[in-house]
Amino acid sequence: MRNVADAKRPAAVRVLVYSNDADTRSQVMLALGRRPHPDLPPIEYLEVATAPIVIERMDSGGVDLLILDGESAPTGGLGLAKQLKDEIADCPPIVVLTGRPDDAWLASWSRAEATVSHPIDPIRLTDAVLGVLGNSFAA
Repeated sequence: MRNVADAKRPAAVRVLVYSNDADTRSQVMLALGRRPHPDLPPIEYLEVATAPIVIERMDSGGVDLLILDGESAPTGGLGLAKQLKDEIADCPPIVVLTGRPDDAWLASWSRAEATVSHPIDPIRLTDAVLGVLGNSFAA
């Protein structure tokens, strides 16, 4: 029998992962896994390789978190984060991947909620994701 808390809990957390590099997208998904915390529902990944598709997906709705690669080309994730935060009233939280830890100030400019530098560390990425999701998906 399901309780009331389970009825309100979403079936999945939809995470959009943007990078022009398929290997980077794969590293992010491998680092987080399907269920990074027992209090979270499973993660459903949306892999995106181009900025126009990110915008299209955001216009469609249903995304709970974005992980954007700041090193993507031709459109970097930092500029894309800034654009999304400026143009979408209730933009979901954003984690940006930066080329180095010293680039964290750029994440602040982009209005991203968190930053993780390359190479992707599973513990740091998981901590960042759990930090920005907060209690939004807790049981």
